[in-house]
Amino acid sequence: MRLAAAALASASLLALVPSDPPTLPEQMADTGGGSQLITAQAPREGSTSGTLTWWDRRDGHWVKAGSAAARFGAKGLAEGGSRKQGSNTTPTGLYDLPFAFGIKAAPAGTTVRYRRVREESWWCEDNDSRSYNRWTEPRPADCRASESEHLIAYETQYAYALVVGFNYERPVRGRGAGIFLHVHGSGATAGCVSVSGEAMRRVLAWADPARGPRIAIGTASGGTAITRY
Repeated sequence: MRLAAAALASASLLALVPSDPPTLPEQMADTGGGSQLITAQAPREGSTSGTLTWWDRRDGHWVKAGSAAARFGAKGLAEGGSRKQGSNTTPTGLYDLPFAFGIKAAPAGTTVRYRRVREESWWCEDNDSRSYNRWTEPRPADCRASESEHLIAYETQYAYALVVGFNYERPVRGRGAGIFLHVHGSGATAGCVSVSGEAMRRVLAWADPARGPRIAIGTASGGTAITRY
């Protein structure tokens, strides 16, 4: 009886011990179905800084693989489905990562598709072009240079970058183009997410296309809360 009573008491005490709180991915409505996830979370819509974290799914749970300070658009964040081009906001939502690129060679261990930036590499952001929101080499005649990015001109930011699949698969003109995860510049971005060069190298070496990596961008609460995606 004493042993049984002791076992019952121990079980009761264990029941009172709080379990670990769910990780951020475990609070999300959708993580994209893969076993790798990047979260880029800002405190609120008007924030220009926050945290980037990359996660692995192991044994049914999401485990943090790394994190870094992140920067967002100069005007904060905006719901991806209603964002306007030129608003200097980072689109919130859950997106795939079509490919990586960079002026520098791919970091050791990189397995995602990686394109080296060359002198003729452009990202077309001209709403009137057939190449809207696409990498082009060379820049096509219907894509105005004034409405696009000459990638090699951004030596610091595009040393390493990952394309964020915002408005990419079926581009809606006027919604926005050229949204990347890239290296920090001098301050807030024009709508991308940026981290340190060391963090970008770590993310590129970590990302495994066979594991379906996605990126979720959002805020801690409210209508653009990252947990909604």
